[in-house]
Amino acid sequence: MKMKKEHSCFPEKESSYLYRIGMFAQMNHVTIKTLRFYEEQGLLLPASVDKENGYRYYTMDQMAVLHRITAWKQAGFTIEDIRRLNDSPDSVSFLHRKKAEIMSKIAELTMQMAMIDGYLSGGEEGLQSPVLIRTVPSVVVAGMQERVKTYDALFDLMPSLGARMEELGCECALPEYCFTRYLEPGYQEEQILIEVCQAVTEKKEDTDDVKFKELPEIEAACIYHRGSYNEFSRSYAAVLRYIEENGYEICGDIREKYIDGVWNKDTEEEWLSEIQIPVKRAGGTDED
Repeated sequence: MKMKKEHSCFPEKESSYLYRIGMFAQMNHVTIKTLRFYEEQGLLLPASVDKENGYRYYTMDQMAVLHRITAWKQAGFTIEDIRRLNDSPDSVSFLHRKKAEIMSKIAELTMQMAMIDGYLSGGEEGLQSPVLIRTVPSVVVAGMQERVKTYDALFDLMPSLGARMEELGCECALPEYCFTRYLEPGYQEEQILIEVCQAVTEKKEDTDDVKFKELPEIEAACIYHRGSYNEFSRSYAAVLRYIEENGYEICGDIREKYIDGVWNKDTEEEWLSEIQIPVKRAGGTDED
């Protein structure tokens, strides 16, 4: 019986042998349903369709097309991706873009694995304090800067800022954001240059001891710390390890945010703080 072609996806030689859809599916280890789906999506049209009975026929040349579709699917491409790839005049550029997307996903999954590893290596304590990269919004603050002899002096400086803010008629912003900025890089045993800050609703006139400023938005590696400030070193070690292992570098002043403390909790075990370390991708710029 002479077959009449209804449509053709690729030019073929007149001598090409035609295979019924069932045989073609069996030869290529796919289902008939799959071939019909690819036809509906315009990815692989039968070489010929018998108008009398609707039988679909394929040629040996079309096996390469089917294999290419299968390979793209195994590479994680969607049907839309494959259609765009087939229609694109510059398939190399499309593949480079797709590769970049996959690399981004790999980086994200690697970061998630590092976080899980950190939890596992830290035991139950690690499970309570994950490291997160998050955006800390810009904020208007009242600040007092001083070079203190030891870290214990923080307990004296913070109440002093609160008293001066009250004298100046400052109103604390909500949610409250009270923190210390370390203005010199690296750990200092003594003579530490710090600035204690409190978020406020508006700037006031600067005084000799209190300065008002707007701190810009930052991306920061953050970790919550529960307990005494004397045990900050454990949380610092965790967040610094995370920064190093995940391709970040420090790009600003470290902040210690005070959430719960001696002013509202009965025991040191209930104190809650957050370490915020501004970061950027290693080798990038501050704008990245």
